[in-house]
Amino acid sequence: MSISMYSASVPIFVKTLTSMLSWLDKAEAHASAKGFDAAIYMTARLAPDMLPLPSQVRIASDAAKGCAARLAGLDIPVFEDNESTLDELRQRIRKTLAFLETVKPPAVNGSEEREIVIPARNREPRRFKGEAYLKHYALANFFFHATTLYALLRHNGVPLGKGDFLGAD
Repeated sequence: MSISMYSASVPIFVKTLTSMLSWLDKAEAHASAKGFDAAIYMTARLAPDMLPLPSQVRIASDAAKGCAARLAGLDIPVFEDNESTLDELRQRIRKTLAFLETVKPPAVNGSEEREIVIPARNREPRRFKGEAYLKHYALANFFFHATTLYALLRHNGVPLGKGDFLGAD
């Protein structure tokens, strides 16, 4: 039996986004336990030239909802990129999860050959077939930013481990 485009996308995004919620909860608890303002995380970067922590959540959110929508042939929900607190970042993740709940398997399955066009700012748009887009772009982009969020929090002392990244089954 082959795996479906739906099973290789939406449930994976849901599981990791749900884990990301718990990471942000742990970050808030860590700041409280250590006696500092959790707002300090909002400027966290691993290098001076990288995007800060809120951008990692925003881009992971955009990658998940964008992929699911493109594969299902739906309009991509637009969220404002204005989160300034951990709670607002959690709200964004919850909005993403709520959208993903509306994307049903029949809409995504069979999208292997669907043309996917990713607009680009300063160059020609990237064009993929659905399966290649999912395997070689969308999942990699999503996990890059989810992993970066994890690394930023861990680097700042949040007690996270491999089990937190993998999430509950």
